[in-house]
Amino acid sequence: MTTPIKIDFVSDVSCPWCAVGLNALETALRSIGGEAAPTLHFQPFELNPNMGPEGQDITEHITQKYGATPEQQEQSRAMIRQRGADVGFDFAMGKRSRIYNTFDAHRLLHWAGLEGAEQQRALKHALFTAYFTEGEDPSAHAVLQAAAVKAGLDPAGAAAVLASDSYGAEVRAAEQFYQRQGINSVPAVIINDRHLISGGQPAELFERALRQIMAGAA
Repeated sequence: MTTPIKIDFVSDVSCPWCAVGLNALETALRSIGGEAAPTLHFQPFELNPNMGPEGQDITEHITQKYGATPEQQEQSRAMIRQRGADVGFDFAMGKRSRIYNTFDAHRLLHWAGLEGAEQQRALKHALFTAYFTEGEDPSAHAVLQAAAVKAGLDPAGAAAVLASDSYGAEVRAAEQFYQRQGINSVPAVIINDRHLISGGQPAELFERALRQIMAGAA
């Protein structure tokens, strides 16, 4: 018997634990295999909605926002690098020196979701790679359009979205909806509109939680 599973993955493309969490979730889904029929939707969350177009030095930003010392930040980066490697994701931390506004990335992801779930998932991966592995600016339209092409999306369609304010209202509405649901950190993985798994958890935890949810739904 195959169990349908609705998954809303609330995240930001500048969140390293979101990249870890997505790859771990997908690892868990591969382990479950044909026992589940998942539908995966990516929902917007901005870690820094007021970030200016020039971005900010990432060490300065984390110091100001979280009070973390350079030593603490280096320990965190080492942990993230290892957790990424565990699920097959490459964090090239030396290339990522600034943090940027991600609103246009979320508009593009919304459009990709209208094109299809697989297209949206491919774009999400392309955006994570552009920022965390290649050190690109995810607010730059050229970077966003290149990610769309990499994801197999129509270049002209992507360019049209980025040149307009399309889907801005939809992104804001979705962000506000999840904030009202109490989501204030990401990743937040919501299963069947009921069950919340918070943080970039290991694949084993995702698999165990999904199997428990599937057993309850059977």
